[in-house]
Amino acid sequence: MFEFVIHGRQEGSRARTGTLKTPHGEINTPVFMPVGTKATVKTMTPQNLTDVGAEIILANTYHLMLRPGEKLIKKMGGIHKWSGWSHPILTDSGGFQIFSLKDMTKVTDEGAEFKCYLDGSKHFITPEKAIEIQTDIGADIIMAFDECAPGKSTKSYAKEAMERTHKWALRCKTTHDKLKSQRENAQALFPIIQGVTFNDLRIESAKFISSLDLPGTAIGGLSVGESKETMHRILETVIPHTNEDKPRYLMGVGTPEDLLEAVDRGVDMFDCVLPTRLGRHGGFWNKEGRHTITNKKFEHDEAPLAEGCECYGCSNFSRSYIKHLITEGEILGMHLMTTHNLHFLIQLMQDIRKNINSNTFNRFKKEFLKTYKV
Repeated sequence: MFEFVIHGRQEGSRARTGTLKTPHGEINTPVFMPVGTKATVKTMTPQNLTDVGAEIILANTYHLMLRPGEKLIKKMGGIHKWSGWSHPILTDSGGFQIFSLKDMTKVTDEGAEFKCYLDGSKHFITPEKAIEIQTDIGADIIMAFDECAPGKSTKSYAKEAMERTHKWALRCKTTHDKLKSQRENAQALFPIIQGVTFNDLRIESAKFISSLDLPGTAIGGLSVGESKETMHRILETVIPHTNEDKPRYLMGVGTPEDLLEAVDRGVDMFDCVLPTRLGRHGGFWNKEGRHTITNKKFEHDEAPLAEGCECYGCSNFSRSYIKHLITEGEILGMHLMTTHNLHFLIQLMQDIRKNINSNTFNRFKKEFLKTYKV
């Protein structure tokens, strides 16, 4: 059901193209996945997402389990029917959100106890519970429960968190296998590589996670404050120890330059809240870099957000008008900016795939980064 087929490779690079089959359709890789934290990508309808070329979206287990609850989603026919998105969906395990609330979380080998940010109520999540919740939600790809140690952790704590992540991955796998008969559609379980910024821990984790031989491999604990050079080093360290015939998912990464660099190093799947968050607050990308639409220089600018962009906003409105909308806090402005940012990243991924298949990715990356200013 979750066959991953590699179609093209770039010479002198680990970049590759492929397709991942799921119960709700095929995903072309490398792929960027818009984030719909609460089963909706903010300001976007499912049709809007289809129009910008999205093939898969991500939803957040932590938020959905707290409200409205996974049982309600299951009763309503699962997340696809309930949300109106008929294409593939990935749910994260909620681990990152739980462990980011370190002052509200207590971790043991059994699981994590945390306080709800909504009402202060206490909850206890085990690896088994994380899989049960995601089974009820009904996404195509689900994530193992992991401990995402802070980027500045000591090596001893990083090792402890990594080893706990490995034990939890085994428990997730066991529970996932047990629940097969309860699922209407097949679900692919991706375990997560951890180890903070320590090369030896990352290698150990990559080897262990790969040995589980699950449908895909995720790389967690990056893009959490470390330098770009450190992220590149970790990817170069980890990738050679992952399964070559499985999709590799780098969690929480989504700037144009990071997508290019990570694809070059062999990553196939990405997600990030950045394009939608930036859009709601007036940030946008074009081939020259990142900009803020509320800048006074755009007040009389008749050009679109990006020359040559075919998104709805760029096809119909000027920077001047969109600046006005964002300045006034108008929802249309947030929608147009979000539409553009998602279209920009998804179009970038399409261009990346095209250039890998034609063995011109190296030149494409160099030319893109030459004009794009971080």
